[in-house]
Amino acid sequence: MLRFYWVIFWNFYHIYMIPKMGYMARHTEKFDESRRYRIARRAIYYMMRTGNIKTVCKGLENLPKEGGYVLYPNHQGKFDALSIMITHPKPCSVVVDDAVSYGILIKEFIDLVEGKRMKLGDVRQALGIIRETSTEVREGRRYIIFSEGGYTNNGNTLQEFKPGSFKMAMMAKAPIVPVALIDSYKVFGENSLVPVTAKVHYLEPLYYEDYRGMNSREICALVKSRIQQAVDDELEARRNKRSWFHRK
Repeated sequence: MLRFYWVIFWNFYHIYMIPKMGYMARHTEKFDESRRYRIARRAIYYMMRTGNIKTVCKGLENLPKEGGYVLYPNHQGKFDALSIMITHPKPCSVVVDDAVSYGILIKEFIDLVEGKRMKLGDVRQALGIIRETSTEVREGRRYIIFSEGGYTNNGNTLQEFKPGSFKMAMMAKAPIVPVALIDSYKVFGENSLVPVTAKVHYLEPLYYEDYRGMNSREICALVKSRIQQAVDDELEARRNKRSWFHRK
């Protein structure tokens, strides 16, 4: 958390952005989604610049060119959604746990991108959010949803994925984009200020024709296996590189 407070301290002179974000969120009729997304990414950029944070992205060519879709990443920490948004060129929003969505800067950010707050213990409310977002995805919006629900200092280890989270894409008959996040947990999860790099890998999407006829558990297992393979490949490449360096 040291980096988080460091970022807040060194961006104090950007404090004006908080009321600005709140104003833009309340007046969506004046500020379209693209403009609000640019402001959100600017806030992330300031955070990264002062916090010695970098992102490495690959697989942008895998993102569907048209229409709405749902991004399904693994979940590591507080920087996860930000690492996707700063690398994702088109506006996208996020589904978050209602319980953690009202913290400093978090509330304004979620409101700015018109994120959805899901009460994890309220099945009826959660189903309503899934239906609402699936309608928006069908109309062309893009959403990030974390199938693992939360994170518990799991680092680069994947947790259990929840099949119900895939209902959003299934109801919209929309593309599913698996996203592998690597080292994202280091950004705000380690008590350090040393430079850190988070990696974002956009994997090959599953279109409706690919998963039609599959149930949510089968889709969940397939998406998780693809993300797991991408994470394993990255970590294996890192070990091989380190081994080669030591041999030299």
